[in-house]
Amino acid sequence: MPEPAQLDRHFATLPLIAILRGIGPAEILSIGGALFESGFRLIEIPLNSPEPLESIRLLATALGDRAQVGAGTVLRASDVTDVAAAGGRFIVSPNANPDVIRVTKAAGLVSFPGVATPTEGFAALEAGADGLKLFPAEQIGPTALKAWRAVFPREVPFIPVGGITPDTMASFVAAGASGFGLGSSLYRPGQSSEQVLASAAMHIAAWRDCR
Repeated sequence: MPEPAQLDRHFATLPLIAILRGIGPAEILSIGGALFESGFRLIEIPLNSPEPLESIRLLATALGDRAQVGAGTVLRASDVTDVAAAGGRFIVSPNANPDVIRVTKAAGLVSFPGVATPTEGFAALEAGADGLKLFPAEQIGPTALKAWRAVFPREVPFIPVGGITPDTMASFVAAGASGFGLGSSLYRPGQSSEQVLASAAMHIAAWRDCR
């Protein structure tokens, strides 16, 4: 069974989640390997990608406990069981479905549901969420996050996702972001491992600069 402490360790090392939307099994090892080489330790494969469970299985097997592979765009509780069987260690959703959160925790996986209001955030935490995906971050903005931080427990991780680039990280960090989910600014289908390495280096440098 996956250990949340393992994800905590990787999250503490670099709290940036690489979102590989659209990737397929043929590319996952080269792209995932490039991300690992650059320093990424949290890699998300959205379930609306081609053969996502096979990509999760391949990368989780290759990286073992050296990194954590998870699934994104998880909308149904039944998907959680499939992700766990493939070796996924964390579940990310665009919404806060209490059933998905509860099944995730029952399976020993880490839960990052998507929330857009404080009401959704508190309900997700009550259902057992480990952290909150602030989505879509570009719509919500740093000002709202700062206000949320005043009322949520300090230890709750907030992970803005959606439109995050190296240039927008600093304002969210100043408002209380714990890390980020990085999508198209980090990876687009068809990119080479060399391109992903360069992009990863830019995002990691931006994170370190604003910390």
